[in-house]
Amino acid sequence: MRIAGLVQDSIVDGPGLRFVVFTQGCELDCEGCQNPAARGLDGGTEITVDGIIAEMSRNPLTDGLTLSGGEPSVQAADCAKLAAAARKKGLNVWFYSGYTFEELTSRANVEPDVRELLELTDVLVDGRFRLNERTLSTKWRGSLNQRIIDIPKSLAAGAAVELQM
Repeated sequence: MRIAGLVQDSIVDGPGLRFVVFTQGCELDCEGCQNPAARGLDGGTEITVDGIIAEMSRNPLTDGLTLSGGEPSVQAADCAKLAAAARKKGLNVWFYSGYTFEELTSRANVEPDVRELLELTDVLVDGRFRLNERTLSTKWRGSLNQRIIDIPKSLAAGAAVELQM
């Protein structure tokens, strides 16, 4: 798997202590992107999924896994493996994507790895970062257009169900 970085004990990428995987690769090119170094598909560092799982397991106080980027759906199969391992350990899974829930579910119809990743995700923070809507006043979002979505409820309903946070 190609990553831009790993962060142990983050408190800004979801609730509680989070293990964050910043995936490498994103083709959305959002103006003002917070991780521009993570855009290149051939940048970052290669690490095995098992190596990431071992790192995630180092802290017994970790509450959850956050998949960020870059764009995690670019490496959906590997991210799904990480999410499955997190779930097996009793951790919740957050997934940050520049794609909307609707775009991801459309892709999931033809990309089984994206479908599996969504099915293993508890919360999706979706939507492209918009510099003109940038905010520091909302939890866990960088711009006002982004939504915090309950994925199990949304998949069951067939439409995005937002969490109020």
